[in-house]
Amino acid sequence: MPDSLRGADVATVRPAIGSGDPLPGTAGFGGAVDDRVVRDVLGREPVYLGAAGDDRDWSFDPTDFADPELLDAGTVVEPDGERRKVWPLPTPEVETDHEAAIDAVREAVLTSVREPDPEGLAVAFSGGVDSAIVAAGVPEAPCYVAGFAGAESHDVEAAREAADAMDRDLRIVEFDHDDIVRAVPEIARATGRTNAMDIQIALPLYFVAERAAADGFDRLAVGQGADELFGGYRKVVDPESDHRVDADTVRGATREVIQTLPDQLPRDVLTLRAAGVEPVAPLLHDRVVDAALRLPAELLASEAERKIALRRAATGVVPEPVRTKEKKAVQYGTYAARELDRLARQAGYKRRMENHVGQYIDALLAE
Repeated sequence: MPDSLRGADVATVRPAIGSGDPLPGTAGFGGAVDDRVVRDVLGREPVYLGAAGDDRDWSFDPTDFADPELLDAGTVVEPDGERRKVWPLPTPEVETDHEAAIDAVREAVLTSVREPDPEGLAVAFSGGVDSAIVAAGVPEAPCYVAGFAGAESHDVEAAREAADAMDRDLRIVEFDHDDIVRAVPEIARATGRTNAMDIQIALPLYFVAERAAADGFDRLAVGQGADELFGGYRKVVDPESDHRVDADTVRGATREVIQTLPDQLPRDVLTLRAAGVEPVAPLLHDRVVDAALRLPAELLASEAERKIALRRAATGVVPEPVRTKEKKAVQYGTYAARELDRLARQAGYKRRMENHVGQYIDALLAE
């Protein structure tokens, strides 16, 4: 069994196994501890298990196995192979004092975004509140945004405005159809995913990370987790009438969305590593998770505003237009989804066909 642990030291994780503490003060962890295999409560470090007969029991890299199995978040695998769910997502008491709740978010977020060593660090910057807060913590780090070449995409436009307002060094990464055709198989092989949505989301991350690595940076700070933790999705606003969630309350729907992170994060982590950088996700630190889980519904999302507590906590940290700006999802704001769809149709995979983009991705992999 490989003797390695990522994201935390053994001295922190070992007692957390014994106590069942799901938030022991880390930014996530995974790997080996005393001949056990572990993955933290939110699955911030992907860990894969091999099948019987494989040369190794587990790996951080799914390509090490013919049929890798993603270890469930919060799980410990004992030396005899027994799996135990040690760390369930906690249910802390709700903070009903709104000012106290916002202060807790502010302290947790600012501590976390200021913690990374700026040496060798760049920032994935889309001009929204999440990436702006991350960038504010490391004021000397350059900011990178991706967008389709020849078109002022929503993300590029927003990033320009935010970078100007924050007086930041912004580097624009333009990608074209040839870049997409080249990157899709690389992302798919690295992540083990070929569905259209995952590839669309990963493409801009890949291009930003690739450029940052070429510029000499080995780590990329990202705003991952903010939408899930702080009520950033439209579907949590009125969950009772939204078929995309099972919960019927804002807090319940937000918790449901948070529990999708262990499946989403491996896509992003493996994409960034494949492009040559190590991800840094300060908004996923345990202290931020704890503060977010304590938020009342009124500070998560409403018809008028989403990520309410996070935006209020960002007052005075990022410029006002950036703090309040609503943004498109990265696959749409960069035109990655639009142009991948265009390439699929140009290759003969029409929209009337079932999963036409997915079929095109499979074809690129087969070449």
